[in-house]
Amino acid sequence: MGAKRKRKPELLGRYIVVDPRICHGQPTFRGTRIFVADVLNQVARGMDWETIIEEWRGSITREAIAEAVSLAA
Repeated sequence: MGAKRKRKPELLGRYIVVDPRICHGQPTFRGTRIFVADVLNQVARGMDWETIIEEWRGSITREAIAEAVSLAA
């Protein structure tokens, strides 16, 4: 039996990362535990980006949201 290979964190862009050690490997914003899917749901519901940023207490930026929307498209 071979040794288990450890997956390394993978950057999906400048602001989004997939790290198997953080949030079960779901895409999050770099340096946070904020799920990209949660923010995309807020965008899909029509929430203003500035409101989203305020809800997450400034932990994500407008540029990070734009990257998430771009990658989701």
